[in-house]
Amino acid sequence: MNSTNYDECLLKSLFAPVDQIEVRLAKAREQVNQHTPSQIHGVVAALVSMLVALTLVAQPTMAASVQRDADSVTYPDGRPAAPYRLAARDTGPVLRHGSGPGQSDDLGARDVWVWEHRGSYFMHYDGAGTNGWLACLATSPDLTNWIKQGPVLNLGRPGTEDSASASYGVTFAEGKDWHLFYLGTPHTSSAPDYVPAFPYLTLKARSSSPAGPWVKQPDVIPFRPRPGTYYSATASPGQIVPQGGEYLMFFSASTSEPTFRTLSIARTGDLIDAWRIDPEPILPATEQVENTSLYYEPKNRMWWLFTNHVGLRDGLEYTDAIWVYWTSDLNHWNQAHKAVVLDSRNCVWSRHIIGLPSVVKAGQRLAIFYDGNAAERMPAGVKSHMNRDVGLAWLDLPLLPPPSE
Repeated sequence: MNSTNYDECLLKSLFAPVDQIEVRLAKAREQVNQHTPSQIHGVVAALVSMLVALTLVAQPTMAASVQRDADSVTYPDGRPAAPYRLAARDTGPVLRHGSGPGQSDDLGARDVWVWEHRGSYFMHYDGAGTNGWLACLATSPDLTNWIKQGPVLNLGRPGTEDSASASYGVTFAEGKDWHLFYLGTPHTSSAPDYVPAFPYLTLKARSSSPAGPWVKQPDVIPFRPRPGTYYSATASPGQIVPQGGEYLMFFSASTSEPTFRTLSIARTGDLIDAWRIDPEPILPATEQVENTSLYYEPKNRMWWLFTNHVGLRDGLEYTDAIWVYWTSDLNHWNQAHKAVVLDSRNCVWSRHIIGLPSVVKAGQRLAIFYDGNAAERMPAGVKSHMNRDVGLAWLDLPLLPPPSE
């Protein structure tokens, strides 16, 4: 290949995404033809520098931008839908159920919490085992290849608040101490599924390592459901964000009969003390969302809250999508500022169910972990909670709100 052809190929490979690249190449050829071979590389080098500058101005970096959704979902009971999309690129399952130590996830792997510590990645997931659902640990060097380590919690003694399930473990590091806030309940469905049932409670454990072992702290009561409130049936853990000398936990709240799900903030100045729950949730209970994972975008100083939405089909409520809400103020959220991130339209393997998200930054991308079910048809009733696997999707960074904002 001669030098001119080589330089054209180089230009194409570097700037293929730029509009009208062929026009720019034609101009480059004209410049090259006016010079002797010894001058060609100098001209091309100058052109490359010019095009790099133009490209950086026109297209600063790859980004994920919220767009208006022309095909927004409608629900038979009129529950709100998300008017925007921030579509993630799905890669499929990265952790499948059925191979956990001691049959710990024979019936499902779901409800993940993923975090990074000193270059390694840790995942808590709910292993649906033969005796109930327990928080299990998996570790990875690269977010895609996971080694299962088994349960990190045991069921509590009969009569205790986590006697039927000790699951969904959210971690927070404070100095050398690790804090675990997990979901406990004394109630589940019948064998063999043992699906956790109301009330969903927030319990506490501690460790000196992100991998455990975790020591339960039954004397520490972060908060509990309260009759007559928006969190009468559920007050379960969520992500913790330090702000203004205190800690904010974005927890899941719900009522029952009928069930309305929303998110709220609990506050404390000490992680081993009680938390104060805000009198009102951050979103209306009609949003029907649960569980939280937050990402802060420094490019625009905005917070992005990822959550799973509960949809309705043929009388069955199920997790049908991952939504994201955005705001510049953690204490104030607008229910209209929401977008679908992942649903059956862009998930490559789970046709119906898209479960609880957990996000972690990896380079210039945001990894989104979630759970799904590969069944061709929607599983009926309680079986819709079973046989889950953990999937991985990606968003390019930075995250950008709609152009109108």
